[in-house]
Amino acid sequence: MRALITGGAGFIGSHLAEKLINRGSEVSVLDDLSTGSVANISHLKRHPHFHYVIESVMNRSLLAEMVDDCDIVFHLAAAVGVRLIVESPVRTLNTNVHGTELVLEAATKKKKRVVIASTSEVYGKSNKIPFHEDDDLLIGSPMCARWSYACSKAMDEFLALSYRRERQLPVLIARLFNTVGPRQIGTYGMVLPRFVSSALAGTPLTIYGDGNQTRCFGWVGDVVSALVGLAEVETVDVVFNIGSDEEVTINQLAAVVKDVTGSDSPIVRVRYEQVYGMHFEDMSRRVPDLSRIRSAIGYIPSKSLRQIVEAVAASLAGRKKDDLGMTELVSAD
Repeated sequence: MRALITGGAGFIGSHLAEKLINRGSEVSVLDDLSTGSVANISHLKRHPHFHYVIESVMNRSLLAEMVDDCDIVFHLAAAVGVRLIVESPVRTLNTNVHGTELVLEAATKKKKRVVIASTSEVYGKSNKIPFHEDDDLLIGSPMCARWSYACSKAMDEFLALSYRRERQLPVLIARLFNTVGPRQIGTYGMVLPRFVSSALAGTPLTIYGDGNQTRCFGWVGDVVSALVGLAEVETVDVVFNIGSDEEVTINQLAAVVKDVTGSDSPIVRVRYEQVYGMHFEDMSRRVPDLSRIRSAIGYIPSKSLRQIVEAVAASLAGRKKDDLGMTELVSAD
């Protein structure tokens, strides 16, 4: 299989590239490094089946050429992270919506299979727990910049489904729930690497809001395995939740991080408006219904939350030592 991964130098994209290479696929990566990093794919550069181009999906002619040369497109290129989204809503909308439109347009010419990475954010403020793929979406006010991301990804889904219905493009949509693991950084608001980095450094773990909001953290290895699994099977369904259904409050997450790392870092809480400004809203609970993907590919999360935190802590500790010239980066898997 020849695969193109847009956003392939990002956290999830680099793990997906690694997974596909290990399965014998030819992998090409297209990434403008706006949030990704060459360091994420440096270990793949010398592999004869790996190729990468540092450029944007907005380069229509290059994108068309790379799509023509592949059998399947995994479209992961997007503006991600709450902080980036709040600070750069124009970039978020343009990158996510127009970028996806260009990918679908290029894939349609030769009916290339496309897997679109969407997000649990599209469920918005829905309080129907767990979230099922066929549920209504409840997006907040446009006055809150945070919802621009949810709206842009929902539009991605509408575009993909429209191309499927009208132009018979074979597409799948994967709604990812808080994917975590090695290579993820906390720069754009990702909570787990931010907590672990603080715990290892002995600095305060900062919780935004009261910490009672809940999330389910999915291991990146499980997520990329699911993406590959879905790409290889024929399914009646088009939209799939992927992640873990082990629900935890952010307060509980901070406690697990402190316990795993043996850190005595204090926990501090700040109001959302202090971090993201006025008109910010958060989702109180975010829990996926995984019955559809379990039925399709036998999906079962392989790691508990504690095991995930241990792996992330080991990776970040290894990276910190490597930065000091003391050891090699801990393996991603």
